[in-house]
Amino acid sequence: MKQTQSPFAKIANTSLVVQILVGIIAGVALASVSPDSAKAIGFLGNLFVNALKAVAPILVFVLVAASIANQRKGQHTHLRPIITLYLIGTFSAAITAVALNFMFPTELTLTPSQTAVTPPEGIVEVITTLLYSVVDNPIHALMNGNFIGILAWAIGLGIALHHASDTTKTVFGDVAESVSFIVRNIIKLAPIGIFGLVAKTFAETGFEALLGYAHLLSVLLASMAFIALVVNPLIVYVKTRTNPYPLVFQCLRESGVTAFFTRSSAANIPVNMQLCSKLKLDKDTYSVSIPLGATINMAGAAITITVLTLAAVHTLGIEVDMATALLLSIVAAVSACGASGVAGGSLLLIPLACNLFGIPNDIAMQVVAVGFIIGVVQDSAETALNSSTDVVFTAAACRAVERQAVQERLAK
Repeated sequence: MKQTQSPFAKIANTSLVVQILVGIIAGVALASVSPDSAKAIGFLGNLFVNALKAVAPILVFVLVAASIANQRKGQHTHLRPIITLYLIGTFSAAITAVALNFMFPTELTLTPSQTAVTPPEGIVEVITTLLYSVVDNPIHALMNGNFIGILAWAIGLGIALHHASDTTKTVFGDVAESVSFIVRNIIKLAPIGIFGLVAKTFAETGFEALLGYAHLLSVLLASMAFIALVVNPLIVYVKTRTNPYPLVFQCLRESGVTAFFTRSSAANIPVNMQLCSKLKLDKDTYSVSIPLGATINMAGAAITITVLTLAAVHTLGIEVDMATALLLSIVAAVSACGASGVAGGSLLLIPLACNLFGIPNDIAMQVVAVGFIIGVVQDSAETALNSSTDVVFTAAACRAVERQAVQERLAK
């Protein structure tokens, strides 16, 4: 006689995406029925995010070092085309945001800012901070999730280990696989973690605080949706000459959903690593491109900086010509590459962009405060776009190389 599975057993046997969806629905339901319980259960979400953040720096360090140490002679990681795609995607996002702002200008009701934050004073400071991150102390970099510094030390150690004995290389490879095993088990807890995150978020904010900024959010989300569903697929098609949407939708589903709720590109690195493995991409390539993308591939951040800056410009009645709009796109794209991979990281770069139009810093900081108000949606969507695009462009570059190799074999 066939046993009937319980509802929990059926859910446990489904895909991770379905389990996450169930967690989202359960979180919304709990927040609606018992907000106090939902706030209390939020610690599950914090545990999940902290676990990802804790393991991500170690994962990146050992994977990159092990990959370089065990790299075969003549093997290529194809990072240059991926970085090119990152830069093209980020600049395209800024241009898209400018275009939508001209079509649908947004005005804000600016109020005094209560947010004590210190924005960078100029683009030189952003670039200088990045350079200092490269030469950070390795222990400090691991403790603080400085992935630029982690990559620099991992690459250096990997090059040194490349000349070590085979036994040493094998040990380092085994350590990398062991850390990957821990990551896979943490990711299995994603439905529970996202349940806690959703329950707490809805219990604390709901959507009431966002209704007054519906137009601003619409422009932000429309810009991000256009990049995710039109621009990125177009870039992938040009690169691979294949239908891009299966890849794009899979990355949005399996990377974007998790990133939406963790709101941290850095925390989503282990998720993206696992997705790249599932897509059967070159491990030597994605072990470097994914953590690098979490730092410099910031299409969502470029959109946030551009939209909120132009909202301040329209509110103050400042005229914007096409040359200035183009300059804003460049500044937003470069600044976005310096945005930290944590929640709200792009908002601190808004005053920098506002300086292009002579907007006083106290007004710019009020715009930053607006960003924090809508951050529950804006930052979530921004991170989902940023993180899922890391995998999209890595996969596109890898598949383009595979396609070229097949064509060369057929030509022979």
